[in-house]
Amino acid sequence: MLYVISCLIQDHDLRYVAAAALVCIFGSYLGMRLFARSFKASSRSERLVWVLLTGFVSGCAIWTTHFLAMLGYLPGVAAGYQPDLTLLSLFLAIAGCVSGFGIAAASGRSALGEAGGAVIGLGIASMHYTGMAAYDVPGSIIWDDRYVVASVVLGAFFGAVAVNRIIRPVTRFCRYGGTLAMVLAIVTTHFTAMAAVQLVLEPMAALSGSAVSSMLLGFSVLSVMMILMGLAAATYVLDLQTTQAAVARYRHLSLHDALTGLPNRAAFHEQLSKIESRPVVPGHRVAVLSFDLNRFKEINDVHGHSAGDAVLQVIGQRLRSVMGFEEFIARIGGDEFVVISQKAFGRHDASSLANRLLVQINQPVDWKENRFSVSSSVGIAFFEPGDEKNLMDTVVAQADVAMYRAKALGPNNVCFYDPSMDAAVRERNALAMDLRHAVANEQLEVFYQAQHDTVSGDLVGFEALLRWNHPVRGSISPAEFIPIAERSGLIVEIGAWVLQHACMEAARWQQPYGIAVNVAVQQLSDPHFPLKVAMVLEKTGLSPHRLELEITESGLIEEQERALIIIRQLKDLGVKIAMDDYGTGYSSLSTLMSFPFDKIKIDRSFVDRVSHDRLAAAIVRSTVILAHSLNIPVLAEGVETAEHVDFLRREGCEQMQGFFFGKPVPHSGIDGLVNPVEEYADVDALPHVA
Repeated sequence: MLYVISCLIQDHDLRYVAAAALVCIFGSYLGMRLFARSFKASSRSERLVWVLLTGFVSGCAIWTTHFLAMLGYLPGVAAGYQPDLTLLSLFLAIAGCVSGFGIAAASGRSALGEAGGAVIGLGIASMHYTGMAAYDVPGSIIWDDRYVVASVVLGAFFGAVAVNRIIRPVTRFCRYGGTLAMVLAIVTTHFTAMAAVQLVLEPMAALSGSAVSSMLLGFSVLSVMMILMGLAAATYVLDLQTTQAAVARYRHLSLHDALTGLPNRAAFHEQLSKIESRPVVPGHRVAVLSFDLNRFKEINDVHGHSAGDAVLQVIGQRLRSVMGFEEFIARIGGDEFVVISQKAFGRHDASSLANRLLVQINQPVDWKENRFSVSSSVGIAFFEPGDEKNLMDTVVAQADVAMYRAKALGPNNVCFYDPSMDAAVRERNALAMDLRHAVANEQLEVFYQAQHDTVSGDLVGFEALLRWNHPVRGSISPAEFIPIAERSGLIVEIGAWVLQHACMEAARWQQPYGIAVNVAVQQLSDPHFPLKVAMVLEKTGLSPHRLELEITESGLIEEQERALIIIRQLKDLGVKIAMDDYGTGYSSLSTLMSFPFDKIKIDRSFVDRVSHDRLAAAIVRSTVILAHSLNIPVLAEGVETAEHVDFLRREGCEQMQGFFFGKPVPHSGIDGLVNPVEEYADVDALPHVA
């Protein structure tokens, strides 16, 4: 190692070495970014183009680095370069890189990826030694075989590491790790190989007449390389800008309600997080206003959803027009809205804002010769930053409680939250206590909803859905008790029970249909979750490829690195991973590119509006196109009409589930599907019961 360093310092002009280092670093970074871009290609032909561009740029960078370093090599005598072997070395550098990157790109993240990186390292070595064969000096070169072998091994090793960091990223810094490894592959190969050189000069010998001078070669190498790298960098930047523009537009769509253009629930939660993370200002209060539209359901029932949509659009525009500085409004579902004001220091400010909203809501809405009048009631609660007992989620719930009190008082009322309104909270606490005993008392039951192939209509699997049969209140909606389970931490125990029960029943089916089970955020954050899944599969005997775990983006955003590790461990078991409720999270696109999903489930809120909402249809259509480009199948939830089916079939959505095919039923309701009675050709052969 010391001899290699000595060779670098004593036998080279460091100015040329510095120039070679700059070309090496820039070319390696550009090559690695182009290679990473090839994995996002939507077709094989597009991926081939990116691989060819990557190999060409990387090969030229390797070749230029070598000859710039050679121009700085100080043999003590005049030297030249044979043009034919010099060009051959360039061809070998490009061919080695194209071959190596091509193997890695086609490997699908298998072990062949690293093998492709080793091929790149071998290409670097072949380029170097061919280039040295083109080196014309008055004398001969004697090689030290130890350093020759070491240079080849180092090049192959670091080439494999460079590709590994790109195809198996663990953090966002792996792009730089790939670049560093590529630089080391080039540098260690060159200078270790140069340490193997011993020149035996022959004073009477002359240079070949066809040799190209060092000055001419240096100028040509730099000129050609700068042009090529400039073109490649421009191509990459243009593609990056196009991708960023698409990501920005897609993020805007995912953060805004398609019907009204207002921020949606995901944007609302993002706003809450920003408020909670801001520095505490003494005396500063944040007002949260919750309200919905009275008599809105009547408009939908009498005049249809088109009339209801028109009312929401008009009122949404009005409300947005009266929002002032540090005021934020979001439509969080149906006819439900939430406003956050960061300048409401007291009740008077909050009341003024509420009355301003009511004025806009109370104005009539004209639609197709009809005039609709709606009203509202507003609940208000205050958030005081720095108060650990006063969390934003709690304040939002308090505003909801106040709104229901305001509605009970009549339309256009404004009501501030008061602790005496906590009867609903006490009821939720009572449910939480009952829920703790629901598993032990066998009150929970798994229902199954069928999933069908869009084209053939064939049954392809089921989703396991939890139901709670309360001994006093009867059947309780999951929308009511699942949030309670999540807040109380019971969701981990309940989720484990659902997984065990669903796998046990599915393992008994005669037909090997798949079974999809939802995974809660708390389950995914458990580092032992993959082991628990493996134990369930072993205990029940269910084949891993039949189990599909559905994960929402909220379970991935907070700790992406840990979630990625757990998901990869689950994939190693053979279990499939699906992204549930796709489109409701703000990081959907980046999440898709980071996690190895086997399926995307489009949220029912988009599917429900595809027949009458152009923006919703566009979102579903773009989701299917994006998923197809990533080779990920798509399942649409909430399919309820033939129009939904026809639309999804036209757009190429592979699977569907929803009330159109039937409501979720207990296991007895699907027994005839999963355990069909065998048909006997001979009636006498039917089994008889004594």
